Amino acid sequence: MRFSRTSKALGMVAIAALALTGCGAGGGTSNGASQAAGDPNKVITAYSNEPQNPLMPANTGEVYGGRVVELLFEGLTSYDPSGKSVNALAESIESPDGQNYTIKVKSGTKFTNGEAVTAKSFVDAWNFAALSTNAQGNSSFFESVEGYDAVSATSKQMGADGKETEVPAPTAQTLSGLALKDDSTITVKLSQPEADWPLRLGYSAFMPLPADALKDPKKYGENPIGNGPYKMEKEGAWQHDSQIALVKNADYKGAREAKNGGVTFKFYTDPAPAYTDIQANNLDVTDVLPTNALKTYTTDFPENHLNKPYAGNSTLNIPGYLPEFQGEAGQLRRQALSMAINRDEITKVIFSGTRIPAKDFTSPAVDGYNENVAGSEVLKFDAAKAKDLWTKADAISPWPADKTLQLAYNTDGGNKEWIDAVANNFKNNLGIKAEGQPFAKFAEILKLRTAKELPGLTRAGWQADYPSLYNFLGPLLKTGASANYEGYTNPEFDKLLNEGLGAKSTDDANKKFTQAQEILFKDLPNLPLWYSARQAVWSQNVSNVDSGWNGVLQYWAITAK
Repeated sequence: MRFSRTSKALGMVAIAALALTGCGAGGGTSNGASQAAGDPNKVITAYSNEPQNPLMPANTGEVYGGRVVELLFEGLTSYDPSGKSVNALAESIESPDGQNYTIKVKSGTKFTNGEAVTAKSFVDAWNFAALSTNAQGNSSFFESVEGYDAVSATSKQMGADGKETEVPAPTAQTLSGLALKDDSTITVKLSQPEADWPLRLGYSAFMPLPADALKDPKKYGENPIGNGPYKMEKEGAWQHDSQIALVKNADYKGAREAKNGGVTFKFYTDPAPAYTDIQANNLDVTDVLPTNALKTYTTDFPENHLNKPYAGNSTLNIPGYLPEFQGEAGQLRRQALSMAINRDEITKVIFSGTRIPAKDFTSPAVDGYNENVAGSEVLKFDAAKAKDLWTKADAISPWPADKTLQLAYNTDGGNKEWIDAVANNFKNNLGIKAEGQPFAKFAEILKLRTAKELPGLTRAGWQADYPSLYNFLGPLLKTGASANYEGYTNPEFDKLLNEGLGAKSTDDANKKFTQAQEILFKDLPNLPLWYSARQAVWSQNVSNVDSGWNGVLQYWAITAK
């Protein structure tokens, strides 16, 4: 993990604090050295849940689908365990000016159907992902490429309900800045210089696709054909609401060559049964622990546990379309909610010290992190001030007396206890009714968020796609961005992000991104809660369990006994 000069102190303190809470003897490495060989043909089982969408790389933006896609595909670059970008299928990525890039693709690799992976596999996949009529959730990751505005254009249309909605209306079918020169060469022209643009290329939105994927994307997404360390066990290996079975891709020769015979992701809607299954050796590994186990997992699994900080955070998001949170009264209420949350107490009592209270909208694990962004004092617990702010909001526009503030959360993620604690903070410190709104699957919440139909607030979390401050800001909060489900928009914020992207150095870029956060602390489109750490436990049947810089378990490295 990388830290800037201004953030290194807090980042190291956070990591030290988390490390002391339970990076056990297993730690992902200690019991693996003597058993590294394991059984290379044995399939391991792992905790997961039903993905939101068919497994198209550019339309998979949540963690449960993402962990599968990352194992099925290999891109131009990948990230080592520390978050450093390294070439994978890229022979070279060169630019004379940070705006015009030439990418050479390695020859000799294939998809699991035997089709060669060429430069065209990337160009066609990127054009497909960016085109608005294809409705790919990660399309905005191509916003920097010249011509993106033309392929992503939308227009307003009157629906049957009499409401205006935006519909895709592209004026071009392909990105003008993306060109196929030959079987191994891609050229990319960005709309402005961006020296760190290659950092993004390891994210799943940029993966290559075989020709069949573009002929029938929905059908392909049910039985994806990739080029990574694993492949689908067979057609129909995705048994909806039950499991997804992957097996080793014997033809894969990259850095993530599988040390086991496959991974079967078992779907749970509650982490407690999974934890019990690990104890009984009926499940091999889980990276989601029930909250009550955070006090005991280090003794329950003295040799088989992991606690490791990563580039991720948790937030409570406020839909901009809810009238109670609009205008001056809405701004006061947002501040009141933030200051009514006792982050220190929740991270100590509920999470047993395995989380660190947030001080910004990003993560200490990313270069450029700053714990002293102007306006961040709104994250400090102050019950009296919170109540005063809420009273001032009521004087402008009263909170409905019969309204209960609902907090949406997914039960498969171990969220009930902290959601209940936050709801109690709101009830006790603001004098309002508040309660959790449970959903069995994270995908169910995402559907409501996408449709902009949430009745209240929602829990959210961000696991970095690539190691950059921008990745915590642009995809989540820029106008029209792929994960900006709550519809936040602020032209000044967007302008600072664009200026940061076009900066000549990373330091200059991070200064702009820090300025952009100052606007967020005024608007509070979401409430930063705490920084993340990955806890995991595993059975006696496996070893060599570890997570990477973004908290994802390195399933390919797990060995079966």
